[in-house]
Amino acid sequence: MTTKQRSDRAADNAPGPRPRGVTGPVAGLWRPVWAWLRLDLRRRWLSLLALALLVALATGTVMTAAAGARRGASALDRMLDVTLPVTLMPVPGGPGGPGFDWEAARRLPGVAAVGTFLASGTFSIEGHPGVEIGGVPMDTEINRTVERPVVLAGRLADPARVDEAVVSSRFLEHSGLSVGDTVTAILPTPAETDAMLANNGPASVSFSGPRQRLTIVGVVRSFWWFHDDPAYLGGIQTTYGFTEAYRENLVGTGDQAFVVGLVRLRDGAAGIPAFQAALDRLAKHPVDAFDIVKEAADYRATTTFEAGALAAFALAAYLAAVVLVGQAVVRFVIGATADLGVLRTLGLTTRQATVAAAAGPVLATTAGALAGAVAAAAVSPLFPIGSAADVEPRPGFDVDLAVLAAVVGVTVLLVAVAATTTAFAASVRGIRPARPRGSGFARLAYRAGLPAPVLTGLRFALEPGRAGAAVRPALVGAVVGVLGVLGSLTFQSGVADAAANPARFGQSFEVGSVVGWGGEDFAPADDIRRLVAADRDVLAVNDTLVDVATVERRPVTLFSLDPGTGRPLSVPVLSGRLPATPGEIVLAPGVASRAGARVGDIVTVTGRSLADGRPMRVTGLAFVPQDSHTDYNQGGWVSAAGYRALFPDGFKYHEFHVELRPGASAPAVRDRLNEAAGAGDVFYVLTDELPIDAMNRFLGIAALPRLLGAFLGVLAVGTVGHALFVGVRRRRHEVAVLRALGTTRWQSRAIVLTQAAVIVLVGLAVGVPVGVLLGRALWRAIATSTPLIYVPPLATAALALVVPAVIVTVGVLASVPARRAARLRVPDVLRAE
Repeated sequence: MTTKQRSDRAADNAPGPRPRGVTGPVAGLWRPVWAWLRLDLRRRWLSLLALALLVALATGTVMTAAAGARRGASALDRMLDVTLPVTLMPVPGGPGGPGFDWEAARRLPGVAAVGTFLASGTFSIEGHPGVEIGGVPMDTEINRTVERPVVLAGRLADPARVDEAVVSSRFLEHSGLSVGDTVTAILPTPAETDAMLANNGPASVSFSGPRQRLTIVGVVRSFWWFHDDPAYLGGIQTTYGFTEAYRENLVGTGDQAFVVGLVRLRDGAAGIPAFQAALDRLAKHPVDAFDIVKEAADYRATTTFEAGALAAFALAAYLAAVVLVGQAVVRFVIGATADLGVLRTLGLTTRQATVAAAAGPVLATTAGALAGAVAAAAVSPLFPIGSAADVEPRPGFDVDLAVLAAVVGVTVLLVAVAATTTAFAASVRGIRPARPRGSGFARLAYRAGLPAPVLTGLRFALEPGRAGAAVRPALVGAVVGVLGVLGSLTFQSGVADAAANPARFGQSFEVGSVVGWGGEDFAPADDIRRLVAADRDVLAVNDTLVDVATVERRPVTLFSLDPGTGRPLSVPVLSGRLPATPGEIVLAPGVASRAGARVGDIVTVTGRSLADGRPMRVTGLAFVPQDSHTDYNQGGWVSAAGYRALFPDGFKYHEFHVELRPGASAPAVRDRLNEAAGAGDVFYVLTDELPIDAMNRFLGIAALPRLLGAFLGVLAVGTVGHALFVGVRRRRHEVAVLRALGTTRWQSRAIVLTQAAVIVLVGLAVGVPVGVLLGRALWRAIATSTPLIYVPPLATAALALVVPAVIVTVGVLASVPARRAARLRVPDVLRAE
């Protein structure tokens, strides 16, 4: 018989089933692998199940976050692609306002469509106070050729029907109604409408005109009309047929009705300058037009920020999963390789041992990744989050096959490479009973005379032992868990503070008043300043003059600092100091970045009186008041003398900014000042002029750090638990020897509990300080890039609870392996070894 025949016969007689249709070298490889896998699944099915659950949790979380980020980043653009979005909203005030020729505007060059709506008339919905009445259509173009909404349920209203309406989804949430239900519109009488127009606003919230029942025929959404922001109670929009039927009730008996247009240009933003010039010529005066394209760009910045945060969450989760799950895989493979050592002496080849040791973890990873993909698809209706959810054109179930396939494929590939590499290295090296290296800490404990169970527990926690039991995964898992939870919650503390605190954006004043416009005061400014300064809750008041200058040939809104004889306004300075002389200026970071200026630089500032500009030194960077004409990050401060030098002829706006004492009620101060001034609306609370867009960015991601902390905590619990379970099984021979030498069952339990206590101490000692520092470092990076004023965040509750929570969690995890260690059958274990 030849050598080949003898090897073939030996292969045929090898144990284990032979796969059908498989012959030759492949059959020789798979027969022992398949036999070992069946045995391994029976012996260690619980460990493999735990590994699969860890993988499912990790990959499911990552796939959910990554798919949600992609969906959120594209939500607005997908909405604009299908809604024929508006480009500009001209508001032709003064001459050309009421009675403006919108038909002529439709014929201007570059115009694709113009839809008009009534901005001055209104009505109410019975039983639903606070619902927004969408612009009353003044033609049939709106919802058809311009700003055509996405229909989420039902259909669009028939423009000719009087009794049909569409609503936003938020309206149905608050009202409890559904498509097909009816509501009742209560209209004003023509006289009531005339009174509203004369008073430039609603005279009352109750009307005594006709009542019209409206059937809700559809739920719609678009960027301009109904995108359901968080403070929105929902909206309803009627038809042009409704307008025609009740025209006099809506527009009144005169010609004061105010009609506003929605203009869609063929060239989009590129066509705005030419259209604006043509519109001004048509109206015979400059027409104020709201740039809806810019509003969309600002909204896109918010959704992009939210998507970036969600993508960062996915990346952080995946990196943590690679570290923790990867160590569990390596630990499992090393244990399997050690068990395969006996079969190696019986002729098992290195290749067979490698595949056999890696097969279980790869199979468990594949099953877990597929389960995670199913879970990610199941929770997809919860995404996108934040502002993107309000403009998602197709809410509901969505499967991002690209993300699911990429995460599953990469995860299985990484585990396969790690498992086979580890198995091959261990098979080639072999499991040799080399003398384990003791830890210095354990030796110190021995010299301190600690009890034997405690010393053994220290060794189990810090030394691999003769069986090659891995101790690092448990320690790393504890550190990552504590670090991740504290770091995430520390970061979340900064997010929550920024989402609710306007002072982080430089808005340190709570009450305001506008007393002049266009160079003329319409209220006695000196009397108002004295009145404000005398209030018991006022800390500081700034007499603010506002106008537009150019800084390095770019328009910038400047504010004057003028406290009079009182305390100056608390303006948080990011760097440098506030201006003190006429030749000094403070810029907002956005302006400084655009102009390429830094603290100490000289910039050219041009006001009305200086045709050639005036050199001014940048003494600091600070935010400015957020209002309707500028952003908190786009402006500058000058001294009162510096303002007069730039604008000797007056001002564009004359305002007062009032800073209150800590704890004072802004509405109470406003009401007190208005009563003292003898007017109803001279003073107002600055709630409508906060940096809402910037604050909403953080409001939209407020839950993500908590979710990341919870994910890392759960993943760490699974990793530590898996390490403790496997560690006891790998150390069973050492425990059995100790039991044979007289160690009691309770001492065996104490060994495992001591091991768990060491893991807790290491996790807390490293994880707490590193977690706090990491959370603060990440928040500082976000604060710098947003920008906002950085205040070191501190998760007080998390710091107070982390120690007892970690102790209890690890104690519970250690209880089961401790009981197993106490119940070992010593003769069976020693006989098997």
